[in-house]
Amino acid sequence: MSERIVILGGGESGTGAAILAKAKGYDVFVSDSGTLSDAYRNDLVTQGIGFEEGGHTEEKVLEANLIIKSPGIPKKADIVKKAKARKITVIDEIEFACRYIKGKIIAITGTNGKTTTTLLTYHLLKTAGFNVALAGNVGESLARKVAAAEYDWYVLEISSFQLDGTKKFHPHIGVLLNITPDHLDRYDHKMANYVNSKFKLIKNMTSKDYFVYFIDDKISGEEARQRSTEAYRVEISLDPEAITTARFDGKKMVFQFGKKSFKIAQSETTLKGRHNLVNTMAAVSAAYLAKVPDAAIREGLKTFKNAPHRLESVGTINGVEFVNDSKATNVDSVIYALGSYTQPLIWIAGGQDKGNDYNLIKDEVKQKVKTLICLGKDNEKLKRFFTPLVPKVLETQDVKSLVRMALEEAKPGDVVLLSPACASFDLFKNYIDRGNQFREAVQQLKEEKEKVNA
Repeated sequence: MSERIVILGGGESGTGAAILAKAKGYDVFVSDSGTLSDAYRNDLVTQGIGFEEGGHTEEKVLEANLIIKSPGIPKKADIVKKAKARKITVIDEIEFACRYIKGKIIAITGTNGKTTTTLLTYHLLKTAGFNVALAGNVGESLARKVAAAEYDWYVLEISSFQLDGTKKFHPHIGVLLNITPDHLDRYDHKMANYVNSKFKLIKNMTSKDYFVYFIDDKISGEEARQRSTEAYRVEISLDPEAITTARFDGKKMVFQFGKKSFKIAQSETTLKGRHNLVNTMAAVSAAYLAKVPDAAIREGLKTFKNAPHRLESVGTINGVEFVNDSKATNVDSVIYALGSYTQPLIWIAGGQDKGNDYNLIKDEVKQKVKTLICLGKDNEKLKRFFTPLVPKVLETQDVKSLVRMALEEAKPGDVVLLSPACASFDLFKNYIDRGNQFREAVQQLKEEKEKVNA
């Protein structure tokens, strides 16, 4: 009789793990406390994998030899506690998938910027002709990729939740961008617990591996200096005087790998903003360490397109650029967005406030924003804080009206920036829905103006 694996959670991570476990000959059962999406339910039915939804049946779950839980399920969950009381091993999908990988892993984590850095690293390897997969917290699960084919390289975006469930996880190249307070409810509201989670990235790395990190970051940079690792350290800095593998000299990104050195200007890439200098240096470093030639790196940087909703230019109307940064759901992200532009801004913000400290962006807003348009059901905190700082504050709950208002406030050369600093759930399904509606409204207005001017 084959070993029984039970998978808790039937999202992308859980379904991917189920498919891989079935392919490896295990007796597999998926249990989800919620409702499965049609796509994942169809995956399980097609593969002949047993499942339940709407709750966990204890006798079915606890007869497992091994439990693989989705990263969104905390260790404190009742069913997980009961499994551990029975001495059943509980791991996450990433850990399980790594058992069947023959290629090398580039793992990228950080509170902010990890999706952009992961996508860029993957793009640099892919355009250089490498046999590479993109997986983890972006795109498909690692387990699904492993089940489908063999790759020489796996580029993973990996969250703290995913790192929590690892034991022997071993990237060849690990990238840590930054650490700022986030998800602290999952970590007993202790920053040290969250930091320790992120540093599981380097726990199993050896002297043959590489640890790439941003030394300027107040938390992760200092922690990286204090923590021991056998991995070769590759440091990144925005300080022109820094003696590091990669730094920004004020004009260009400078890379020094042993005797090999080269420079890249940000204008030679498709990414804007000071924060994207860090993301680019991290991705270039990872790609070079994976033996992508610097000439191929340069070519790849010219053709990269970032994920939607991250400083995404969605149209220009009458000389006014509209930018969708709907993913910016906290003040830290808005700092990056405001720092990416020198032009006058029509700034769109608002939604469900997360206890934001707007003092962090006070000076940038006062310097750059000519009009603030509040998009949310309750805009009182935004209006109260920013009315003394910007010449004009408006508000709306309608995206089509929002875009028209923004164009009326702007002059040619200005930028309309949707960078909300807040969650989206008061008016939208999620940040993706908010960004998509904004993009569509801009395109509709653009077509309307073009017809008038034709």
